[in-house]
Amino acid sequence: MTTTEIRPEQSIDLLKALHILTRDGKMNQDSRRKLKQVNHLFQFIEPMLKKLKDIHPGFCVVDHGAGKSYLGFILVDLFLRHHAPDATMIGIETRPELVASSEKLASQLGFKQMRFLNLSVADSITTPSLPEQVDMVTALHACNTATDDAIRFGLAKQARYMVLVPCCQAEVAAVLRQQKAQQLKDPIAELWRHPIHTREFGSQLTNVLRCLQLQAHGYQVTVTELVGWEHSMKNELIIAEHQGPPKQDAIDRLQAILDRLGLDALKERFFLPLQTLPARTEA
Repeated sequence: MTTTEIRPEQSIDLLKALHILTRDGKMNQDSRRKLKQVNHLFQFIEPMLKKLKDIHPGFCVVDHGAGKSYLGFILVDLFLRHHAPDATMIGIETRPELVASSEKLASQLGFKQMRFLNLSVADSITTPSLPEQVDMVTALHACNTATDDAIRFGLAKQARYMVLVPCCQAEVAAVLRQQKAQQLKDPIAELWRHPIHTREFGSQLTNVLRCLQLQAHGYQVTVTELVGWEHSMKNELIIAEHQGPPKQDAIDRLQAILDRLGLDALKERFFLPLQTLPARTEA
């Protein structure tokens, strides 16, 4: 193992704290995999951070459902502290012990651009501790509906960019199971007749609905693979950039899919009324 996989500007102390490096600064196969994931994700996000720096040097990134703030620390380490000293990284997490540990690590590393808030989803939207408009929302491996919470937050905060890596999506599959007897009258329901197909189809459908929701609110959406399948099975990366007014075609398609598949119970989650959300104030 060589150290060439570690960028010159990366903090060795941070990599140790995130268990990407061992205490003696070495790497094993697992840490090499983690580092590859980190660097690959950063390659997707870096161009967006550069644009934000040019548009608004004091931009704000919010990592929603931050957990141990793994992604936030990496973005500060590789970009913000070197190229955007006026920018802010805020981690939102509902577990106070993780907020406390992240605050301690940021203090130890001298990452003064980082803040951490112990907030619920609803409180994160209304709290005066956050600006009315943020520039980027990230959600890395946000389980089940946590990704939808991040999207709801991003829409409410008029985020220019959203970067989402969904995980463990079960809600849509559960609704499909409940409605299966009625749905099987439609031949298309053969796509999820069997339990394993229900799970897989439900997971893919969840992300399709999320993409349409974002497009409905004026975002251009790109879906790609984060890393190779040999590294992670939860590797779908959704990147959304706000580019204009609501898109009626996406609204109609979202409504049609929910109606066709009998997912009325999910309309409130995926079909947020456009008039309840503010229009983005472009820089």
